Amino acid sequence: MTVRKKITLPVLRNRKKNNKKISWLTAYDFSTSRFADEAGIDMILVGDSGGMTMMGKSSTISVTMEDMIMFCTSVVKGSSHCFIVGDLPYMSYQVSDEDAVRNAGKLMSIGCDAVKLEGGIEMSSRITAITNAGIPVVSHLGLTPQSLSQMGGYKVQGKSLASFKKLLDDITAVENAGAVFHLLECVPEEVTGELYKHVKNPLYGIGSGRHVDGQLVISHDMLGLFVGDVDPKFVKKYADLSSIIKKAFINYKDDIDNNLFPEDKHLYSIEGDDLKKIQDYSNQFNK
Repeated sequence: MTVRKKITLPVLRNRKKNNKKISWLTAYDFSTSRFADEAGIDMILVGDSGGMTMMGKSSTISVTMEDMIMFCTSVVKGSSHCFIVGDLPYMSYQVSDEDAVRNAGKLMSIGCDAVKLEGGIEMSSRITAITNAGIPVVSHLGLTPQSLSQMGGYKVQGKSLASFKKLLDDITAVENAGAVFHLLECVPEEVTGELYKHVKNPLYGIGSGRHVDGQLVISHDMLGLFVGDVDPKFVKKYADLSSIIKKAFINYKDDIDNNLFPEDKHLYSIEGDDLKKIQDYSNQFNK
C-alpha cells in the first residue's frame, strides 16, 4: 500500500516539471476538507468565496479576517495531506505591507501552507514583504472578485491586446516579487497559453482553459450546492446535491407530519427492574 505524503511546494514544482496536473478545490469546513483529503485532492483553497457559499453574502467584499480564521481553522483540522492556501480577505492587505504580513501570519499560524492575494503590479511590495517574512504567496490575476466594482461585474479578462499586456505585466511583476505560483481566473484559453510561456512558477486556472498546471473549482459549484445567482459557464457539475438534500428534508418533514419517525429501530431501550423503579418513583408524584 502506497503511503500518501503531504503535498509541499517542491512537490507542486516537480509536478509542473513533469507535466503532471494538480487538482485544486475550495473547502470552508472540516467535513469538506476531510472528504477532499480522503479523495486524494492535491490542494485546498480556503477562499473568501466562503462568505457567499457559507454565509449568504452577496459578494466577497464584506468577508473579514475573523471569518477567514474560522474557515481556515476548520479546514486545517480536516486535512493531513492537501496543500492548503488561505485567502487574504478584502482590506486585510491592501493598506500596508505591515498589515499584509501580520494577517498572512495569522493564517499561517493556524496551519495554512500559503496565502493568496489578488492584484498585480500594485501588490508587488505586499508580496515581497510577505515573502520576506517566510510566507509563501499565491497571486490571483484575471477576474479578481475583490475588484468587481472596478471591473463592472463578472467579466472575462484578457480579450484585448491592452488587457493581455496588463495581465503579462502583472504576472511578470508578481512572480519577480516572489509569488510561488499563480491563479488565473476567467481568461480565454488561448490567452492563458500565451501567458504560460512567460512564467516559471506553476500557473493554475479557474475558468481559464487547459494551458495550465492544474485546475481550481469552487466545491459548491461542482457539487451543485451553490444557492446564489452565479452559475459559471466553466464549471462541470459532478453532482446535484441541492436536489438530494432538499428531497431528504422533504421526506423528513413528511415523516414527522405522519408520525413515521422515529421508529422502534431508532429508540434506546430500558428493561427490567431499572424501568420499574423509575416508573414507581415517577408515579408517586401523581398521587
